[in-house]
Amino acid sequence: MKNKSLISINDFTKEEYFRVLDLAEEFQKNPNQQLLSDYVIASLFFEPSTRTRLSFETAIQRLGGKVIGFSEASSSSVSKGESLKDTILTVSRYADLIIMRHSIEGSARYASEVSNKPIINAGDGSNQHPTQCLLDLYSIRKSQGTLENLNLFLVGDLKYGRTVHSLLMAMSEFNPVFNFVSPPTLRMPQEYKDYLDEKGIKYYEHHQLDDNLKHADIVYMTRVQRERFSDPMEYEKVKNAYVLNNKMLDNTKENLRIMHPLPRVNEIDTDVDTNPKAYYFEQAENGVYARMALMCLILGVVK
Repeated sequence: MKNKSLISINDFTKEEYFRVLDLAEEFQKNPNQQLLSDYVIASLFFEPSTRTRLSFETAIQRLGGKVIGFSEASSSSVSKGESLKDTILTVSRYADLIIMRHSIEGSARYASEVSNKPIINAGDGSNQHPTQCLLDLYSIRKSQGTLENLNLFLVGDLKYGRTVHSLLMAMSEFNPVFNFVSPPTLRMPQEYKDYLDEKGIKYYEHHQLDDNLKHADIVYMTRVQRERFSDPMEYEKVKNAYVLNNKMLDNTKENLRIMHPLPRVNEIDTDVDTNPKAYYFEQAENGVYARMALMCLILGVVK
């Protein structure tokens, strides 16, 4: 994995997933180590982020590394008209590793092709979010004791939700059953359903949430992303399509865990927060350990 970019979750093998998850578990037990004290890492966020950016920066700080970069495009030379290529070529001369979020699908892949330093995709448009996927895998394995043979409900914005796209591709290695719950206009794109068909993975599509939850091991809620809609009226029609509340968790499985990539808007009622099945804040914490593991493996400070 040394010097290997992570652009799509498919860039890693099943064995490499496990190496990241095992190392994340070690870092959770002992997070403060000076393994990156000789490294400079660039954090280039052309699109707003809170959890992803801060968890990466927390991971770097806990490992003794140095961070350079920007948190929005307006504070970079992109606002002056600089191309993505020139930004990446310049920053790759300053840093040992580049973490990048961008609004355009394919931008991270392009950056990896022009950079002489590894790139970690922190989200490219509605395409992929592989590091969120790694922390999701870690969270699922930690809460369920396994990744195999689970019943997963992916709920909300399945059309533009890059987190569910990456999670679908990764979990398809572990013989799951998928349940897609979305409004008709936000269905899982056909290309991902074709991917599951090719692998022989079962999936079902639903328009209602509460009638089916009793079968779930993981319910992965997502917000409807206003920033992905060009028509505000279309957003208003679907923004509150699914709201999970505490009452809906009655008669669900004991091992059920509610996950969410955050930020939450209205799709999980705050009365769920105190339910032991709520796992989204632990999930966010797990991102620090997963990203610590990933950076150390790419930079080759651990094997």
